[in-house]
Amino acid sequence: MFEVGRDIFKRGFTGVGGNALGHSRLRFVYGVFLVAFVVFAGRTLQLAIQGTNRARPMGADGAWGVSRADIVDRNGDILAKNVMSGHITLRPHQVKNREMAAQLIHDVLPYEYSVNQVLKLLDSGRRFIYIKKYVTDSVRAKILSAKVAGVDIESVQARRYPKRRLFSHVVGFVGNDGHGLEGVERTYDAYLRDSNTPLQLSLDSRIQSVFYEQLSAAMQKYRAKSAMGMLMNSSTGEMIAMVSLPDFDPENLSLDSTATRSFMPMRGVFEMGSIFKVFNTAMAMENGINKEYYVKEPFKIRDKFGRVAATIHDVRSFRPPRPNLSVEEIMLHSCNVGSVQIALDLPDGTQPEFFHRIHLDSPLELEFGKTEKPLVPRKWGPTERATVSFGHGISVTPMHLLLAVNSMTNGGIYIYPTLQKRNFGPLRGERVLSDEISARLRGIMLRIAEETTAKQARIAGIQIGGKTATAEKRVNGTIDKFKNLTAFVGIFPVAAPQYIILVVLDEPKGTEDTYGLRTAAWNAVPTAGKILDSILPLLFE
Repeated sequence: MFEVGRDIFKRGFTGVGGNALGHSRLRFVYGVFLVAFVVFAGRTLQLAIQGTNRARPMGADGAWGVSRADIVDRNGDILAKNVMSGHITLRPHQVKNREMAAQLIHDVLPYEYSVNQVLKLLDSGRRFIYIKKYVTDSVRAKILSAKVAGVDIESVQARRYPKRRLFSHVVGFVGNDGHGLEGVERTYDAYLRDSNTPLQLSLDSRIQSVFYEQLSAAMQKYRAKSAMGMLMNSSTGEMIAMVSLPDFDPENLSLDSTATRSFMPMRGVFEMGSIFKVFNTAMAMENGINKEYYVKEPFKIRDKFGRVAATIHDVRSFRPPRPNLSVEEIMLHSCNVGSVQIALDLPDGTQPEFFHRIHLDSPLELEFGKTEKPLVPRKWGPTERATVSFGHGISVTPMHLLLAVNSMTNGGIYIYPTLQKRNFGPLRGERVLSDEISARLRGIMLRIAEETTAKQARIAGIQIGGKTATAEKRVNGTIDKFKNLTAFVGIFPVAAPQYIILVVLDEPKGTEDTYGLRTAAWNAVPTAGKILDSILPLLFE
């Protein structure tokens, strides 16, 4: 470009009928262009230099750090917060008064450095030394106000999690760049970076603490592989507590295996066992099945050739009050043999349609993340229809189960959960079941808590309904009768549920107190009972 311009400047450009006047005009235009280019280049260089200089000091005093809003619980307790802190630095070659520098460091850190120790550091030949990282605000202020050459504060902005492990899975953590990597920190990253207003969650730290304490105790007592617990408002979908164990420390990620970062209520896919009898009973009621089934003997499922394809048993401890049980009694006593017969009496296609209606056949796209995909039967033959009736042959996440049972018991409305605090109001969601059938199911669940497997979840002063599950786990495609997943789902108050609770223990072991038994009635239910006993005064204060 400059070569062309110089050539035109020297020789001119005559064009058509060129003359000296045209040459002069061209020289003038070229001159203006050259001046403008020099000014532009100079200004660009100036801005670049200023930007570089500005970035360095602002990075040093903390103003260049990543701004991020606080995260608080429903009561305003801080769950995550950016904190300005600082590292005391020493640059021996910049120190002008050795004694003053040594005395200053000793004064602010009297139990960590003597004057002589600092003087030795000054003589070490090192050009840069971190004296102490993450000092308090008062120490930081003393160093800055002293203005001693060579002794300075390197300001840093750190994300702090005051509750540490208590909310590790739900709140998550940020990366070195200050952006969210897991949990709420990731889901609401844009809001947290762009807002100065705290993000208020629906979670309650007090109730979360109770879940954490009791699940930790149960995990230790029953030597379980993992433990999970959730509490949700049945009407608003607000998540009040969400705990998954084992967990991790969001401020010291290296302390725990990366496997502990998986939030199992949404990432784990399990055969959830007899809680599925709630759905089986609902389908029976919808289809007008109103008869009694013979349940005293194992039930044989036959293929189209009349051969026995599978034999369904009940647990050895099951003792039916009489040979024939009604649909309601089959759920009340958690009878596998009766559940299978109900399922086989349902019209073809009923189960897949019903499970699709309550979202048990696909991943859930929730506002705070996506669940794993359930594992459903590829075909719905007699064996599949039979085993699904009591929660085997289909695997879902605990979150799927919680939301589906809630829709069966809150009046028939499927509600999506939220982590944001909401106001009370009318139910908003999809109708998936009639209010009449929902009420009948609640009545059975009340009797389960009063008469059968969920009695240890009863709490004085409030009516609780529930359903238990003890599923035999599948290991490498084969049922392992010695490994179980136990669970309890509860609703309260039964007449008009305001809350739903789910407690899950993975591979609990029998103890002396349980007489060697490892069914839900002996571990998941009493664990839920202890949680409920502690949180009810908080929920209804």
